[in-house]
Amino acid sequence: MGAERKIARALISVTDKTGVVDFARALVDEFGVQIISTGGTAKVIEEAGVPVTPIEDFTGYPEMMDGRVKTLHPKVHGALLARRDLPEHMSQAAEHGIELIDLVVVNLYEFEKTVADPAVTFADAIEHIDIGGPSMLRSAAKNNDAVTVVCDPADYDAILEEMRLHEGATLRSTRRRLAAKVFTRTAAYDSAISTWLNDYLAAEEPAVAAAAGEEGFQPPAALTLNLAKTQELRYGENPHQSAAVYRFADEFSRYGSSANPLVGAEQIQGKPLSYNNFLDADAAWNAVREFDEPAVVILKHQNPCGSAVAEDVTTAYDRAFACDPKSAFGGIIAVNREVPLSLVEHFADQNKQFVEVIIAPSYTPEALERLSKRSNLRVLATGGAAGHARLELRSVDGGMLVQCVDTVEEDPANFTYPTERKPTDAEMRDLLFAWRVVKTVKSNAILIAKNEAGIGMGPGQPNRVDSALLACERAEDACKRMGIEASEFACASDAFFPFRDNVDVLAAHGVTAIIQPGGSVRDDESIEACNEHNIAMVFTGTRHFRH
Repeated sequence: MGAERKIARALISVTDKTGVVDFARALVDEFGVQIISTGGTAKVIEEAGVPVTPIEDFTGYPEMMDGRVKTLHPKVHGALLARRDLPEHMSQAAEHGIELIDLVVVNLYEFEKTVADPAVTFADAIEHIDIGGPSMLRSAAKNNDAVTVVCDPADYDAILEEMRLHEGATLRSTRRRLAAKVFTRTAAYDSAISTWLNDYLAAEEPAVAAAAGEEGFQPPAALTLNLAKTQELRYGENPHQSAAVYRFADEFSRYGSSANPLVGAEQIQGKPLSYNNFLDADAAWNAVREFDEPAVVILKHQNPCGSAVAEDVTTAYDRAFACDPKSAFGGIIAVNREVPLSLVEHFADQNKQFVEVIIAPSYTPEALERLSKRSNLRVLATGGAAGHARLELRSVDGGMLVQCVDTVEEDPANFTYPTERKPTDAEMRDLLFAWRVVKTVKSNAILIAKNEAGIGMGPGQPNRVDSALLACERAEDACKRMGIEASEFACASDAFFPFRDNVDVLAAHGVTAIIQPGGSVRDDESIEACNEHNIAMVFTGTRHFRH
């Protein structure tokens, strides 16, 4: 078969009517194409003075059942599916009066937009499930050797230009590229419907919801992911690895994206983000959003080397930076409030801190002006700091691991206090602060806090004693730098202590209060050790591993 296919007859039926009149007019005026159209699309084209054949005149049947049935007809699908290279197909088309269609222009009912409205009813959502549109697209795309199919108004101009260059014809390579685009779109559309309907059914089953926990949410029974590439990256974690960024392009974004996600944040300035920038910025952004009060997290290599809360974010930054200035060099700064000029002046002028990325909901104009002097600094604005995604995914060889996102939602009212001494109010504030931060530290994780700042971190060691020693040493170094006493530390552990040696190490380095999940068969040993050292210990009942 020839690579070129001239277009003589087009079927146009679109929800998004952007550019459709100009496209139809060019098809008619420049190439003499016959336009067949449906309902509202036909009316718009006709009112613009472009000749159009209503679909009912083409099929010989009226639109019926409130428009549910209009294109589901042999004269439509026979016209799209007939193979031009098979004589028996051509003879059957002639026998049944089927006139071939060479171009299909269809975009679908706005199902995704409809169900994004929290007030949408089940009946309204169902009525926005397109049947005829996907059917025509799939038929045309299947027969792409002969039929050109367009599902995106952005392709109109390129189609016309190709027809001008080839005497009203399109190229096989173009038709195949457009067919692939169609199947990507219909897959995303079906995924959106499936995800929404399963979500709706889960919410309709109170017993299932109650079993799943307070919010009644479980990973869905089936997931279909449609990812749209948003950015090519220079390389992955290492220069020999190619990489790219994709966003969730379907209804799964309701599970996999928060209200203010990293992918989708506005990059105001700076070099393109690298693969590692994305990983670290995501970890920092998720960490700082754990706090309601003004907070700053400075993160390096997936671990928070500085973290603090304060009455304002500039003070929080100062306290976070003081935790570990050496590690903060080349790190990521995450802020959960608008960034003022003073914060920028403190890291850029006062501390002369080299920063790879700063991410925050917004920036004052004065802050942006000062940031512009560091042209390579990547500045990201998310528009807000609310919430977390519901699910997170990790690829493994042969499949995906899917879990609900880990957030610190434990109610202190449900904590238990097994030691003879209970934490003071000041210790409790530090414990609760440390408990929110420790979940962002790689396990085995120990975090030492003082005055609501994370001054010592022990991440990712094969045993918890080594993590505790590392965290304590860093805390003592931080106290020397800050000129404060290295004592009365609060400690958070992401999981239980398997032996009392953890408590003994922490006690030797000035820890006076510990928060941990509890649940070890040797909890009694840890409790006894705390009592010997006059340490207050809190059991949360929940662990926060991060591997």
